[in-house]
Formats: sequence, C-alpha cells, structure tokens
Amino acid sequence: MPRTTMVESPGCPPLRVLTTDVLGLVKVLEVQGKVGTPKVVETWGSPDASRSVIATSFADCQTNPLLVIARKNGLIELLSPLSGETLSASKFSELGLSSFSAEEDPVAGLHLFKTKNAGLSSGINVLLICTEKGKAFLKHIPLKDASPSASTEDSCRNWDISGAGKVVCSAVDSKENYALFGGKGIELNLWNLESCSRIWTAKPPRVNSLGIFSPTFFTAATFLSKEDHRKIAAGTSNFQIRLYDISAQRRPVLSIDFRESPIRVVREGLDGNTVYIGAGIGDLASFDMRTGKLLGCFNGKCCGSIRSIAKHPELPLLASCGLDSYVRIWDSRTRRLLSAVFLKQHLTSVMFDSHFSSGVLSIEKSNSRKSSTKKSKRKHGEEDEIIESYVSPSEDEAMEMKLSLRKSSSKKKKSKTMKAKVDSLKTA
Repeated sequence: MPRTTMVESPGCPPLRVLTTDVLGLVKVLEVQGKVGTPKVVETWGSPDASRSVIATSFADCQTNPLLVIARKNGLIELLSPLSGETLSASKFSELGLSSFSAEEDPVAGLHLFKTKNAGLSSGINVLLICTEKGKAFLKHIPLKDASPSASTEDSCRNWDISGAGKVVCSAVDSKENYALFGGKGIELNLWNLESCSRIWTAKPPRVNSLGIFSPTFFTAATFLSKEDHRKIAAGTSNFQIRLYDISAQRRPVLSIDFRESPIRVVREGLDGNTVYIGAGIGDLASFDMRTGKLLGCFNGKCCGSIRSIAKHPELPLLASCGLDSYVRIWDSRTRRLLSAVFLKQHLTSVMFDSHFSSGVLSIEKSNSRKSSTKKSKRKHGEEDEIIESYVSPSEDEAMEMKLSLRKSSSKKKKSKTMKAKVDSLKTA
C-alpha cells in the first residue's frame, strides 16, 4: 500500500513550471493570480515510450530562453520554453557523431551553455553531452533557419571521461568553465572545459572499522556555491552525502548518512551552504554542509523515488517530482507543502521559469493572516514592472493563528454558558 498523508495545501504564488516524463511529454503548469493551485495549461508532444525524456537542460534567460531535451531514441531537441516550438531536432548521426549509439550508449548528462565561453568559435547554442560509457563532447547545435556558413571546423570537441564504469551524474558550474562527472565505478572528476583536461579526481573514503570498503557509486552531484567551484556536494548509492573541497584534499571532508536509501538528487541552495536531498524512497530533506546538520525534512510524504529538484532563483520555493507522478511545490524556508499536482506519467525532471509574471499583484493586509512580499524588478522593454510575489506564512505564524482562534472560541463558549446560567436564575 502506498504511504499517503493528509496535508493542507495553502496554494502557490504566481509561477510557471515545466515538467518532462517517460512518455516524452513536456507539460507546462501555471498559477495566475494572487495565490492558487498550479494547473496544466499546455502539453507539448504525443505520448510515445521510445521518445522518453532522459536528460534536460534549461537556459532560463530574460531574452530568448531555450530548453534542450535528450530522448531515449537518441534525438536531441532544442525547444522554445514559451511556445513549445521545435527550433532544432537532430540525432547523433546528423550531428556528425556517427560512432555513438543511443541504444548502446545513451545520454547521461546534458548542459546548454548560456554564455559564449564554451571553447568553440561558434559560441552560441553549444551543448555539453555526456554518455553513460564516458564519452563527452561539446557540440554546436544549428537552428532550423541557420545558414550553412554558421558551422565551423571546430564546432565539435570530444574526449573520454573514463574507460570503465558507467557515468550517472554530471554538473557544470555557474560560470560554465568547469564540468563534473561521476558514476558507478567512476570517482568524481573535474574537467576544465576550455582545455578539455582533467584537473582533479577524488579518492574513495578509507575502509571502516570492520575493514569493509564501499564500492564507488555516485548517483548525484552539484557545485555547492555559485561563486566557488572548489566545493562539491555529491550523493551515493549507499545513502551518503559527501562534501569535497578540491583545494584541501581528494577525499571527502564531510560525509553524512541519510536514511537507508540511495540518494537520487542533490540540489544546491542559493546561500552556498545548503543542499536539498531527494532519496529513492521519497524522502526530501535539507542539510547545512558547513556542519553536516540536518535542517529538516519536508512535510508531506512522497510515495515514489524523487528524480528531480528545482530551486526558484528568487522566491523561497522548491519543486520536486518523481515516480509517484506528482509535482510538488514547497516553501523552502518552512519546508511546508504548498501544492501537489498529479500528472499521470512518471516524471523525469522539473524546472522553474523564473521570468514568468502574471501582472502586478497587490496583496491585501489583514489581521488574521500575515504575509510578506518580495519585490523584484523585471525589465520588460522600456518599462520596469514591480512584481509582488506572495510568500506563504510560516508555520509559527499559522500556529499562533490557530491558538488565537481557539482562545476566542473558548471565550465565546464561556460567555454563552454564563448568560444561560444568569437567565435560568432570573426565571427561577
């Protein structure tokens, strides 16, 4: 029997979320208005198991945002996240990579560069693609309306990450100068993307007190801070969260055990110290990697393995999805569930469109409910719009409200009983 819990969902502020699933569909969920429940407003594609989405990358830019997805049949598609229009669709053989096979060596990692420092003269629409057998390459993806002269001789650079093992996870730092790879039988290794050279490789932890050695199996990895590429957070199949500092040593400087399930997702926070962990049994938690302290688990139990976590770059919102076919929106500060939407298919990834706005929202102040607003200026054409985004009240405030309501109701009951007694005495 699946584990279910009854959790009140207060609703979400205005937002836009994109999801992908095992049938190759891309679904768009939106919340318009002051506060509400996300609803599916668009579905792109037709259901086909051979077109299952296995990797995604979202260039969430103010102008010309792009979404790239890798499918199970070896197709690489470049989409517009605003309209769903296919800007480019090509297979490995069409990209000049005839030696790669989608069936024998599927894509394990994908990254679409936002900047133009990817080491190629083409500079734009550059992808970093990594396969499970350790083949990595930088490739310029031409658009449909691009001229033939846009392709250059060095529009593709490839190298081998490892000769053995299976690549499971990869990540690129915020400045897009370094890439990180790891997997089953492959220790974490850091590469310089400009020179395509390895600059650091991790060492496995020492044996424990019983002399037992844990085999290498990294399932998720990310850079801890946007400003510093030297700190790396990683999750393993033997339910460990590890912190590496490449400037200090090759072995982990911190190792934390979390429950008894493989770590499936590791996502960095905005403060450079917090990481969000998704496990194979549906547990979602946050850790402070400075001390290794568990900050707390998220309320509202997930029933299936978590496969993707997204952090909103401006609002205190966190989105998660997985094999239970639900996309959930959380308050990252209080770890409270704001909303959950059932999308029928097993989900593979979730992404926030941080530049979505439903107009200028005004929030009325009331005594019964406290709310805070976060103002962010968005430049749209020549005008600056101030968007006031709703942030749900904290759990402490909710408890205070409940206690005050209980006290007021008890006072009313007491006053009614006293009046009844006085009336009975008068009649007597």
